[in-house]
Amino acid sequence: MNSHSNKVQLIGNIGQDPEIKTFDNGNKVARMSLATSEKRKDATGGYITETTWHNIVVWGKQVDVIEKYVHKGKEILVEGKIANRSYLDKNNDKRYITEIVVQSFKLLGAKEA
Repeated sequence: MNSHSNKVQLIGNIGQDPEIKTFDNGNKVARMSLATSEKRKDATGGYITETTWHNIVVWGKQVDVIEKYVHKGKEILVEGKIANRSYLDKNNDKRYITEIVVQSFKLLGAKEA
């Protein structure tokens, strides 16, 4: 039997301070961007750094840690799944977005005071 899995693991730097939203029932969600970079050689033998931006979503009690310790520039490892969704923008146009829904994460880099 074939088994298919939706799992992603990324290491990168946070692009902006997380946006935290608290719902009426007390649940929280954190949204932020994560930059991952790869270096590769170009045609002249020099190196090019390519940066990819990922939309990151964290739900539940993990948001408390995000809120306290994660900020722009922080290096982080995230593990989760890729999710696609659509929404209507303010002009009532349908938009699509791909997000990484985090199941676990680890703070990397030097400890901060």
